Amino acid sequence: MTLSPVNPASAEDLADALPAILAAPQDAGEVRLLCARPQPNARSFPDRVVLTRAGGVAGDFEMARPWLTLPDGTADPRIQVALIAWRVLDLVWRARDRIPHPGDTLAVDMALTEALLPAGTLLAAGSAVLRVSDVRNDGCAKWKVRYGKAAFDWTVAHAPLRLRGMFCSIEQDGEIRLGDRLRRL
Repeated sequence: MTLSPVNPASAEDLADALPAILAAPQDAGEVRLLCARPQPNARSFPDRVVLTRAGGVAGDFEMARPWLTLPDGTADPRIQVALIAWRVLDLVWRARDRIPHPGDTLAVDMALTEALLPAGTLLAAGSAVLRVSDVRNDGCAKWKVRYGKAAFDWTVAHAPLRLRGMFCSIEQDGEIRLGDRLRRL
């Protein structure tokens, strides 16, 4: 797999798509894709994921090597699960056979804006319950390299819309399957 964008979305493509992205369901949406990262830069796309408060996403390396830690060095639970809006992912992840998936655990057809889902909001899917984090997912350098400068600039310019997605902590252990509905509680 290459790490360079292949046919990246242009600034015009992104601007034109924004109304459709913002028209996504607001209270609940279908889980369209699940992802686990067994090791850095590796992806698996299971039909279900198991989430635990103690371990995060089963089969995902992030909690063993977190980029954000608590003062005692343990993984910060506020980044246990990453969500991305399906419509954003579908727009920017064009060369799926050549460019890695960004690694978000859930891709959901739902609006993820700060106005709709402020930090602290509870979400449920399957038997799991998540809490929207106050940690911003502002996109790392990998997002820019994989999906292009225009996609990176677009997510930064519209930060309150959470076009790059958002983080959640796990409030109730459970399982989420493809096709489950993520809903605001």
